Amino acid sequence: MFADRTNWNLKSNRLSEALAQHRAANKPLLDLIVSNPTGCGFVYDRGSILQSLANPDSLSYDPNPKGLLVARQAVAEYYAAHDIAVPVENIILTTSTSEAYSYVFRILCNPGDELLIPEPSYPLLSFLADINDAKLVGYPLLYDHGWQFDFHALQHAITPRTRGIIVVNPNNPTGHFCKADEMRKLNEICSSRQIAIIADEVFLDFHLGFKRPSSFAANAASLTFTMSGLSKMAGLPQMKAAWLITTGPEELNAWALSRLDVIADTFLSMNTPVQLAIPRFLELRHGFQNQLMTRVRRNLTKLDAQLAAQSSCSRLELEGGWYATLRVPVTRSDEDLTIELLNTQGIYLHPGHFYDFPTDGCLIVSLITPAEEFDEGIKRLPSVF
Repeated sequence: MFADRTNWNLKSNRLSEALAQHRAANKPLLDLIVSNPTGCGFVYDRGSILQSLANPDSLSYDPNPKGLLVARQAVAEYYAAHDIAVPVENIILTTSTSEAYSYVFRILCNPGDELLIPEPSYPLLSFLADINDAKLVGYPLLYDHGWQFDFHALQHAITPRTRGIIVVNPNNPTGHFCKADEMRKLNEICSSRQIAIIADEVFLDFHLGFKRPSSFAANAASLTFTMSGLSKMAGLPQMKAAWLITTGPEELNAWALSRLDVIADTFLSMNTPVQLAIPRFLELRHGFQNQLMTRVRRNLTKLDAQLAAQSSCSRLELEGGWYATLRVPVTRSDEDLTIELLNTQGIYLHPGHFYDFPTDGCLIVSLITPAEEFDEGIKRLPSVF
């Protein structure tokens, strides 16, 4: 009686089962893959956050498919601070980037149409594609003293059913940004084939270099959908506030916006109190980001010092985000290794295959882990190699 699109294998993987058993036994756990910033000891301006949710205007209902103007203006001002002019009429508010992805998938894809996705990358998108009757096709990212697009493989992955190329900027978990020459190449490929670019930029502000990375929100050479939100940017995943920006050739952009407007009007999903609070939340992002990047740099320095003291594993280069990739000896599968680390050392990390790394030998560690827990965890790592 259920739809085929939701006929997933819902059985827990072996690492999840081991983690559940570990917690059920009340054993000490060093969580080195923590992703929820609200549980990492960062200091939030609680008074300002709570006060911003008590706006008396929340008692009135003035629905707008794209979201309240005051909230969209605040998003436009955020991009203006990045020297990018984004018209407010090109901004659509959503409750999450997952919802933004869904909107884009629905306007681009008929059942069975294809979207290209980078590998390695975050695994969430496979479920979103299934729900929207789209098919994901991987294109590889190559590592050689840093990450880069494999444009030869990407172009070979394109078929007559390809509707979009997904770019995560910076990628999660590899932490690399799309460079200007790579953007130009993507535009050449997409504009010549009438393929859209779908850019996920939730980690855009978390860069380790001195130069601010480029955003796809300024891209006009091909139809482009850029998404971000407060979950990562302001460390407020519980507020469920994100946005979708469309840019590109004028006619294509107009068609996309008209279709998105109908979808957004159908769902009207963003609640009024959070919309009214978005301007203040965006103002507060600076304090949160300063704390987070201080910890990322601190933990990265500690990790590098620990790795320099041994010869069994190393770290891949990263440019931003808050994860690091460890390259480890391939003596067993990554999943077997993470289970052993959990059972013998009480350390929880993710194996590379969770993110579609093509081979074993990669573990993922979170750089926002509280300092004391992070230090103790990385001290225990070499004992298993």
